[in-house]
Amino acid sequence: MRAVVFERYGEPAEVREMADPVPSEHGAVVRVEATGLCRSDWHGWMGHDPDITLPHVPGHELAGVIEEVGVRVTGWRPGDRVTVPFVCACGGCPSCAAGDQQVCERQTQPGFTHWGSFAQYVALEHADVNLVAVPEELSFRTAAALGCRFATAFRAVVQQGRVTAGEWVAVHGCGGVGLSAVMIAAAAGAKVVAVDVSPQALDLARKFGAAECVDAVRTENTAAAVRDLTGGGAHVSLDALGSPATCAASVNGLRRRGRHLQVGLLSSRDGTTPLPMARVIALELELLGSHGMAAHTYPPMLELVRSGALRPDLLVTSTIPLDASPAALAAMGTAPGQGVTVIEPWT
Repeated sequence: MRAVVFERYGEPAEVREMADPVPSEHGAVVRVEATGLCRSDWHGWMGHDPDITLPHVPGHELAGVIEEVGVRVTGWRPGDRVTVPFVCACGGCPSCAAGDQQVCERQTQPGFTHWGSFAQYVALEHADVNLVAVPEELSFRTAAALGCRFATAFRAVVQQGRVTAGEWVAVHGCGGVGLSAVMIAAAAGAKVVAVDVSPQALDLARKFGAAECVDAVRTENTAAAVRDLTGGGAHVSLDALGSPATCAASVNGLRRRGRHLQVGLLSSRDGTTPLPMARVIALELELLGSHGMAAHTYPPMLELVRSGALRPDLLVTSTIPLDASPAALAAMGTAPGQGVTVIEPWT
């Protein structure tokens, strides 16, 4: 198979011929029809993820067709159209038993713990626990965006953030996950303030339901701007980018007893991020993380997609072939782009 491979962190990846994967006894091999290019892939390429060993094939947002299943897989067969959460759960640990597969204690992650989906084929573990059927009416391009950014945003807004109609929701960073959060919060009846440095990203945020937009380049204090626009602060705020500045702005833009959601990955040399904890205490704020979404919780989201209430297909703004992926991966550090870029490995 052809795959994108890098041998050193931060140095150019290249497309090579690699051996086809084989499934484990509980796993499956999927022919990748589409895979999203995500900022998390860039973090992995830069060496920010301790699970990665070199050489490595990135990629974790995928959809495709099952090519082969392991001998102990009972619920799937070759030819099935599938996607998968980026957290592949073991199905047997206490967290999985509680239904919290997104924080599985023995999780695997394609593109991080093992080779990923910037390839024509990818091996996935514990197929009966993790695979999700892709409806025939849903394109592979659209389904590829669900496994990380859209599903993560859905759980952050709906399950972790507990957003209700009429609440103000601030979204800091309008890349793929941020625009997904804007769309999902607006569909839930919330009033959304989108914050970004890119006018093009803010235009997309308006298109997907943002009531107000804040240009972070022209605005000296984005948190104060959010508080002014929302009459005292957002009820819920998401840092969808992942930087000390956007994290602090998200917390500082909340009203009393507001809820901050950290969705974007935060990287630092010592693994810590300064937070305005005095404000957290004084206003009794909630600080919440959101880490993907378990496969068994996909049906309500897929039903909203099927009904047209949610339109993840509109988030796909660019489609590229595998040969263009190394350059696009490197560019994620300085120019993440607007919307979702999808790689089609067979083109």
